[in-house]
Amino acid sequence: METNIKVLGWLYIILGILGVLASVFVLVVFMSLGVVIPEREALPILSLVGFFVAGIVAIVSLPGIVVGAGLLAFKPWARVLALVLAILNLPGFPLGTILAIYTFLSLLNSDTERLFHRA
Repeated sequence: METNIKVLGWLYIILGILGVLASVFVLVVFMSLGVVIPEREALPILSLVGFFVAGIVAIVSLPGIVVGAGLLAFKPWARVLALVLAILNLPGFPLGTILAIYTFLSLLNSDTERLFHRA
């Protein structure tokens, strides 16, 4: 089970980093569109929308990185937070659902519970 928890931790970190990179990409795309479109009003509006969307994506992605680091260190709070994130990930078909199911299978095991209490 220890290997499952480490894999789960790395999955959360990798998906969190991909989410942060996606937020940077969204921001760059919206800012670029504002520069390319000849309308003067487009740049501030698209920049504002880009910052808003990128901020939301980054805020949603950062807890995954924190949870992943906590799972790698077998912190008890990370187990609880990972289960909460798994519930929130369930509607995100297919990757979120798969990650949520793997989280439930890995963290709701009695052997796993002992690992986190031992740490």
